[in-house]
Amino acid sequence: MFNFKYKKHDHIFNNLVQLSRNIFFYKDIHLEDKLENRVALIFAHLSIIINILNKNEKFKKYSQELYDNVFYNIENNLRELGHGDVTVNKKMKLFNRMFHDMLVKIIVKKSDILIESKVISKFLFKRDENIEIDEKLSIYFKKYYNYCFDKVNENMIKDIDKFNFNYGCT
Repeated sequence: MFNFKYKKHDHIFNNLVQLSRNIFFYKDIHLEDKLENRVALIFAHLSIIINILNKNEKFKKYSQELYDNVFYNIENNLRELGHGDVTVNKKMKLFNRMFHDMLVKIIVKKSDILIESKVISKFLFKRDENIEIDEKLSIYFKKYYNYCFDKVNENMIKDIDKFNFNYGCT
């Protein structure tokens, strides 16, 4: 009856949710506090983590487990919000496309990251195009990447929630 297969990494999903609630996104970027925006932010963070893990043979095995856990939790949360099977399936299909688009377009090289300015912002349901906001997002995620890249070990997975970002602070 209960499926505990994905519970092993629930703390990571919870940490990603916490990162998606960073006041920077809502105060400086002026995002609407909506499910779709939070999911897009979770996926942006997850894409960076998975890209980093895939570059290191020792940690490659975690990628699929993290992916499964995040999508499992999002699906369960949609059901808890009262969405029916048809709605959940449509949203999960949309979310899956969104995630894979980010995963492919956020390019991690050996010790650097290339994020096209609109890769993440195009999924944020809120606003008109704004180059300044795209630049702020790019700076945030580059700093997040550097934070994760510096911790490529077992602690990266555990410590992702400790990332702290204040725009304008270097």
